[in-house]
Amino acid sequence: MAYDWDLIERLLHEVQNGAGQSFAPRQYAEDHAQAMAAQGESEGDVDHLKKQASDLEALLVERGYIEPRPREEGGTGTNFILTPRGSSLLAMIDSSIPGNTHPRQVLDEQADGLDPATFDSIAAKPQVAGPVW
Repeated sequence: MAYDWDLIERLLHEVQNGAGQSFAPRQYAEDHAQAMAAQGESEGDVDHLKKQASDLEALLVERGYIEPRPREEGGTGTNFILTPRGSSLLAMIDSSIPGNTHPRQVLDEQADGLDPATFDSIAAKPQVAGPVW
């Protein structure tokens, strides 16, 4: 199963920077589409992208990549923090890190790269999780 890693990266960065703010995946999807259009890429169906972002939020929570942010860390009841698994995923797919395409490709080659057991196994391999020079 292939995922929209750019959208997932966007969502994880928003989680990482979201203390005191409500998590708004549909808005992040719209922002993502606008950024794609500004770079000359097709933004596709924005409504589909918004639904996909909402679905990804649920999947990331369900599979332990993000969890509700504790109140003492700026939690509002509607925002999240990255779990260790989520931090590992972001480090693997972050487009600002050289070599991010290899981990994305390895994850895409799996039946479901975000399945927790599958992901944890891949993330434990330094040749996948680390930068490829």
